[in-house]
Amino acid sequence: MLLDTCALLWLGAGGGKLSRTTLREIASSPVLAFSAISSFEIAQKTCSGKLRLSVSPDEWIRRAVDRFGCLVAPVDTEVALKAASLPNIHDDPCDRFIIATAALNNWRVVTSDSLFEDYGLKTLL
Repeated sequence: MLLDTCALLWLGAGGGKLSRTTLREIASSPVLAFSAISSFEIAQKTCSGKLRLSVSPDEWIRRAVDRFGCLVAPVDTEVALKAASLPNIHDDPCDRFIIATAALNNWRVVTSDSLFEDYGLKTLL
């Protein structure tokens, strides 16, 4: 199971917009991951003032990894090439990396973004 950036932030904040069903699925998932690109998005939003965290972005990410046992899925050449070759449904490059990561690993994605399903991904919120 792959968390998009918003889902990762909501989970870190105690659940946020995540449903009880989704929180149970997250807790029982054999694999819980987020894309390394989410680290970029969190740091970028923090630096621009759009996101306030109680600790630095790198500390926040480290704590999330430790607390939830998340894997950090790398943005490697395979992911980059897959993201570039996706149909032009989603314009957000960070989301395209998340979509590519999920597709390559056959992971469901926790997201509120309905466009992810247009790529044939299974989603939940």
